[in-house]
Amino acid sequence: MTGRSEVAARTAVVSGGTRGIGLELSRRLSALGYHVLALYRGDERAARAAAGQGGDGIETVRIDLTRPAGVRAACERILAAHGAPHVLVNNAGVNRDRPFLELTDEDWDQVIATNLSGPFHLTRALAPAMVAAGRGSIVNIGATTAIRPRPNGANYCASKAGLLQLTRCLALELAPAVRVNALIPGFTDTPEVVERYRLDEAEPRRRVLGQIPLGRIGTVTDVADALEFLVTDRSRYLTGQQLVVDGGHFMG
Repeated sequence: MTGRSEVAARTAVVSGGTRGIGLELSRRLSALGYHVLALYRGDERAARAAAGQGGDGIETVRIDLTRPAGVRAACERILAAHGAPHVLVNNAGVNRDRPFLELTDEDWDQVIATNLSGPFHLTRALAPAMVAAGRGSIVNIGATTAIRPRPNGANYCASKAGLLQLTRCLALELAPAVRVNALIPGFTDTPEVVERYRLDEAEPRRRVLGQIPLGRIGTVTDVADALEFLVTDRSRYLTGQQLVVDGGHFMG
């Protein structure tokens, strides 16, 4: 693990940073010595309780990424209080799965607004300060469905595919000051994934494991290890790339 001295007195912003994979990413960055601003949209008490498990290094900030004016206002407060962040992790995301012929305007708009427009608004608000400071790492949390589609998820797949291309565009435009990469988890042992794919049941779990060459479901620690690599100097010559953490599932 990278020593705390490398990241002393640095700030990281993590959207969706109080639950699931995002909470583990917040905890890892805090353990590395970052002051973490964990953004959330839902229940304040639950968010604070979750973040509190990561120690004093995690501060929660309520924000609705689907409201551009609110994003700008929140980011202005963040910049005034903490200066340009050293790390930005665009992790917040939602699913609203239905067969394509049953998708409503709301299903489409909500997923695109959160998963694609949200990172756009947040990055647009914070990146100018990062570029001016001459440093920073942005990591967009993607999904394997950005490359390999699945049924009943056209809105989600499209949003994550767009996020990958946004990653590449930002890598070109924000260089050389800021590096931008995508981190793509596969099946990960979070409550949401376990419920969605019924991984707590023997037969569905067996089917999923049969698709993963390394023979196990990923953990949030696996994802956090990859994030640590992407935000530290060990990846200093890496930008515009996608790091897939899926036990070989995508290639299999």
